[in-house]
Amino acid sequence: MTGISEILVLVLLIACILILPRLFKGESAKKISPGIKLRKLSTKKRFCIVLTLIYPIATGLYLKPWNENLISYISFGIIPVCLAWAVFWIFAGKK
Repeated sequence: MTGISEILVLVLLIACILILPRLFKGESAKKISPGIKLRKLSTKKRFCIVLTLIYPIATGLYLKPWNENLISYISFGIIPVCLAWAVFWIFAGKK
């Protein structure tokens, strides 16, 4: 009996995720194409995005987290990137 109830719960979740937003859809916002969004990125933001990808990879190659250095990799590789984006997000909200 639990198999049937689990299937019904999944059907209900899928229905809620896919159907309900269409039913309660408000006014559509002005749609901007992805190409225009990419052109609006400043050089500073593009540099930060690239640095966000390169820095954890470089620290991973240096610290080798697969050799039991996972905590130091998270401390020096992942957390600084998250903190930098959090500070950027906070200052972007002030403008």
